[in-house]
Amino acid sequence: MRDPYSVLGVKHNADADEIKAAWRAKAKTAHPDHNQGDPSAASRFAEVGQAYEVLKDPERRKRYDRAAEMQQTIMQQRQAAREAAERAKAAKANAEKVMEELARANAQRGQAQGPSGNAGETPEDVIERIFGAAAAEQAKAQGQTKAQTHTAGDSVEAAKADPTGEKPPLPAMAIDLVTSLVRRLRGTAPVPEKAPDLSIDAAVTIEDLLKQSWITLKLADEREVRFVLEKGMTEGHVVRLKGQGLKVPGMKAGDLLVTIKIARDANYRVEGFDLHTILPISLEDAVLGAEAAMETPEGNRSITIPPWSGSDQTIRLGGLGLFDDAGGRGDLVIELRIILWEKPNEKVTDLMRHMRHGLYV
Repeated sequence: MRDPYSVLGVKHNADADEIKAAWRAKAKTAHPDHNQGDPSAASRFAEVGQAYEVLKDPERRKRYDRAAEMQQTIMQQRQAAREAAERAKAAKANAEKVMEELARANAQRGQAQGPSGNAGETPEDVIERIFGAAAAEQAKAQGQTKAQTHTAGDSVEAAKADPTGEKPPLPAMAIDLVTSLVRRLRGTAPVPEKAPDLSIDAAVTIEDLLKQSWITLKLADEREVRFVLEKGMTEGHVVRLKGQGLKVPGMKAGDLLVTIKIARDANYRVEGFDLHTILPISLEDAVLGAEAAMETPEGNRSITIPPWSGSDQTIRLGGLGLFDDAGGRGDLVIELRIILWEKPNEKVTDLMRHMRHGLYV
C-alpha cells in the first residue's frame, strides 16, 4: 500500500487525535455513497481505512515507521555507492589513459624524435599534457613521499579547480594510481602493486548485530559481496574485505572498506556497546518506588525503581547490550522519565504550591 501518512494527509509526527480527525475527513470525502458514479471511490475509501488501521495502532505504526526508515536508509546507501563508483570509474579511466600514454612514452625513450613529437617525455610530462600542471605537481610530490593512506570518505572526492585556469588537479585515487604507474615504469615499484581501496556504508539493525547475521551488499558494478557481523562490531566499525575493491589491469585488486551504520531503532539507541532505552514512570512511582516490567533484547525483565528516582537517573542491566570485542556484552541502560498525568490533579497541584512557598502541611 501507499504511505499511510500521505494517504491521510498527516505529518509523520502527528498524534492520535490528528490521525483520527484526518481519517474521518478523508473517509467522509471518499465514501462511495457520496461518490456515486465514481468507480474508484470504493478503492480510495478502502485505502483510507487501511491507512488508519496501520496508524491508529501504536505497535503497527512503530513497525511501519521502522521498516520505512530502513528502506530509506538502504536507498540512500545504494545512491551513495553508485555515486562513489561513478567517481572511482572516472578516476580509473583517467589512470588507464595515463598508463597507455606512459607506456608509449617509455617505448619512445632513447629515440631522437618520435612521430608524435613526444619523444623523451618523462611521466610527469605525460601527466601534465593530459591533466594539466597542477596534476603533474601532485603526482611528482606524491611520488617523492610515502604514499598516503586515504580514508574511505575522501579517496574518491574530486579536488576543486585550480584558480589559475589550469585543468583541475587529479582526484586522490587517480593520483595514487598515476604515482604507482610512474614508479612501475621507472622500475622502482614492487610488482604487482595494489590498487586503491573502495568504501561503502552498510546499514544494519540492532537485531542483525545481536544475531550476528550475514549481510549482503550490492555494489554499483552489480557485484554482490557478503560478510558476517561478528562480536566487537558497533556503529562506525570498519570491515575490510580483501580484494573486493577497485580492480585495475596489471595491479592487485584493492580492498573494500565497509563502515557499519546502525539503523535508527524505535526502542533503543546505541552508545558503544551499550543499548539505551527510555522508561516513562509516573510521579508517584518516582517518589515511592515501584516494580515495572521492561522489554529487553532477551525478553521481558522485572526491574525495581528505587524510591525518589528522578529523570536524571538510570537503571543499568548488565550483559544485555551488544557483543563487545572482549568476550562480553555491553549493558542495557534504562533512562527514567517522569510523566505527569494526562489531566491536572488538584491535590498534587495544591501540594506543589504549598511546597513552593514553604508551607508544609
